[in-house]
Parts: sequence; C-alpha cells; structure tokens
Amino acid sequence: MKTLASLSAFVGKTFAIWVILFAVLGFFFPETFRQIAPWIVTLLSIIMFGMGLTLSVDDFREVVKRPFDVTIGVLGQFLIMPLLAVLLTRIIPMPPEVAAGVILVGCCPGGTSSNVMTYLSKGDVALSVACTSVTTLAAPLVTPFLVWLFASQFLPVDGWAMFLSIVKVVLLPLALGAALQKLVPGIVKAAVPALPLVSVIGIVLIV
Repeated sequence: MKTLASLSAFVGKTFAIWVILFAVLGFFFPETFRQIAPWIVTLLSIIMFGMGLTLSVDDFREVVKRPFDVTIGVLGQFLIMPLLAVLLTRIIPMPPEVAAGVILVGCCPGGTSSNVMTYLSKGDVALSVACTSVTTLAAPLVTPFLVWLFASQFLPVDGWAMFLSIVKVVLLPLALGAALQKLVPGIVKAAVPALPLVSVIGIVLIV
C-alpha cells in the first residue's frame, strides 16, 4: 500500500507533465485514443466519485470563513471563463460545433484538476477546494444556463438534458462517495492515498 501511495503522490506531483505527454500522444495517435471516447462519461464519474470520498465539512468551512474570497473564485469560474471562451470564438474563426465546444469548456467547473494544479503551484489549496466544492454543486443549474446563453447561437442547446447529464455524471457519484465516506470510513481512509493516481489517469485519458 505504501508503494501505491508513493506512486500516487509522484503522479500527482507530476500531473502537468502527464497531461502534456498524453496530449502530444493523442495528437500523433488520434485513432488509438479515440477508442477511449465511449468511456469519457465513466471516467468523469469515477473522478467525481473520488472527490466525494475526500469531501468533508471542513471543505465548506472556508466558505463561511472567507466568503469574499470564495465568491471571487466562483464568479471567476462562472463569469470570466465563459466570457473568455466567447471572446475566443469571436477572435478565432472556427466551425459552429467547435465554437460551442469551446464555450462548453469555459462554462464547466475546474473540478479536481484545479485543486491539483493549485497544490502543485503552492497556491491556497483550502480556498481552491472550497471554490471547487461550491462550483461543482452549482454546476447542474449554472452550466446549462450559461451554455444555452452563449452557445445556442451556434448549435441547439437542450438545457434540461444537460442538467440531467451533469446530475448523473457529477452529483450522483459525488453523493455516493460522500455517503461511503460516512458508512465505511476505515475502507475509504485506506483508499484515499491512491485517489490522486486514479484522478490523474482519468484526467489525462480524457484530455
């Protein structure tokens, strides 16, 4: 178990390198990585399940202790990023489906990857986790609305279907992970050291 924990810690610390490496591999060998496409939803669910296993009341205490900082982080996520995505679609000529995809990415919360990057850059991890927790819980309502607002000019947007999809992929695995943390804390505590490895593998495969 110590070996697995050490490997997990190493992979977590070198997260950015793995993302770049697999992005390059995906560029040169697209057919190989295209086979992963049907598993993207499953991988996302696993990542969110892992986040649920580590979620605690302490993550939300930062919201109470530092409401201004968390508000700035959440607004940055749901205002600055979508507007930057829209700006990119205006500056760079792209097909409608690509433009809609860029806006979709800009409207989605950072998730666990933002926490990993904050940790690696020696930033305020507690604040990042608090912002991630809030934006993740708000995503089923806010993300479909923002995508409809900004991307419907490029493609038809079914906000209700997107809401149900986010609930299924994000909230349900998150809730299941949080429930298991309460029901079998001993098993969850033993599994937590391996979670960075699982998350990084999932993220780099999706990228």
